[in-house]
Amino acid sequence: MSSVSAYYNGKTVLITGATGFMGKVLVEKLLRSSPEVKAVYILVRPKAGQSMQERVANMVKCKVFDRVREDCPHFHEKIKPINAELTQPKLAISAEDEEELLARVNVVFHCAATVRFDEPLKWLDESIIQDITPKLLGEWPNTYTYTKALSEYLIQQEKGNLNIAIIRPSIVGASWHEPFPGWIDNFNGTSGIFIAAGKGILRTVIANNEAVADMIPVDVAINLTLAAGWYTAVHRPKNLLVYNCTTGGINPFFWGEMGQYVMSTFKRNPLEQAFRTPNAHMTSSYLINQYWITVSHKAPAILYDLYMRLTGRKPRMMKIINRLHKSMTLLQYFSTQSWSWSSDNMNMLMTHLNTEDKKLYNFDVRQLHWSEYIESYCIGAKKYLLNEDMAGIPAAKQHLRKLRNIRYAFNTTLLVIIWRIFIARSQMARNIWYFVVSLCYKFLSYFRASSTLRH
Repeated sequence: MSSVSAYYNGKTVLITGATGFMGKVLVEKLLRSSPEVKAVYILVRPKAGQSMQERVANMVKCKVFDRVREDCPHFHEKIKPINAELTQPKLAISAEDEEELLARVNVVFHCAATVRFDEPLKWLDESIIQDITPKLLGEWPNTYTYTKALSEYLIQQEKGNLNIAIIRPSIVGASWHEPFPGWIDNFNGTSGIFIAAGKGILRTVIANNEAVADMIPVDVAINLTLAAGWYTAVHRPKNLLVYNCTTGGINPFFWGEMGQYVMSTFKRNPLEQAFRTPNAHMTSSYLINQYWITVSHKAPAILYDLYMRLTGRKPRMMKIINRLHKSMTLLQYFSTQSWSWSSDNMNMLMTHLNTEDKKLYNFDVRQLHWSEYIESYCIGAKKYLLNEDMAGIPAAKQHLRKLRNIRYAFNTTLLVIIWRIFIARSQMARNIWYFVVSLCYKFLSYFRASSTLRH
């Protein structure tokens, strides 16, 4: 019997950020693993022209809920949306909703966060914030990491008698096993970069091949979160525990390996209508990276957009390239360095789980095989982000062969043109050219003569 599942059965849970990537996985796992949970309140705001009700309706239709939908077709009835805005005082929750939450909620999971690394700070007047932000950040690389640290400090100072735990996941990637392998629903972080590489758009990345790529599957982070919630409520540790949900210290994986696995996967399982054959390279040299950006990113993008204009269509490649470069710049701080994180609290928690809990809430990353996981991640991006059918792989492979032949023909033509220009200006080059042609002619004549004698 699972102690963790039993704890959440009969409880009323409040979740912020439930419509986000990690939030959806948390809601799904909670409803599936603890089917007797009383209710799951979620804070939702209107967004992009959609009302709160419309956003929740779209959320429960998401494929991530397919497994729980099979077991419990009416699971959505337990999801109770509350209109809220987390950036406003008292979260802009109505007095009536506040009273209901205070009376019923037993457990709170706070998952809401901006996913932009460079989100502007919003404490004071905008002009003042722009002036003081660099001083506030200090050694922090961006506002994302700075505000995370600030929030942790505030929680530790103001928690009072509340039983609280903090989960620190590293780079969150697609699911490992649950609700099914490779599930992903956004282009943030490494997901967009994987797709850009698979499409042949991304050709160069600044990274230290030997630096640890501390990635964590989303279901591992959620399993740890639910287990930590149980432990915090039942065992009531004296101190606030911080769980570093990372892989680097237990099962290290390196950026150089990641690049190889991604390229290998997309060559075996290519994306449809690729721009070029997948062939991204990692370098720690700024100058080499800038050279390849100019030659392999910007120059082809300009030519492609020119072609689009000439054929009466809207140019878009340069816009994609600029957006990609911005993402790469934000990731660069993490792809060129390694950090050492303590896994003591995660290991401690694992020892408190019974056999059933270790299976149901598996966060043992020692069992993770990186080559299999990255392949699953890339295929998941193909299926769930791009909505591409695996049955289309033969046609996608044929498209890659066509692109390869075009590249060979272009490179050969360019080489001949350059060589002919060089020959026209140099007597030595002409002599070499005539010598090579003569040698080839003699070789072919000898080959024909030998064939005739043998017959």
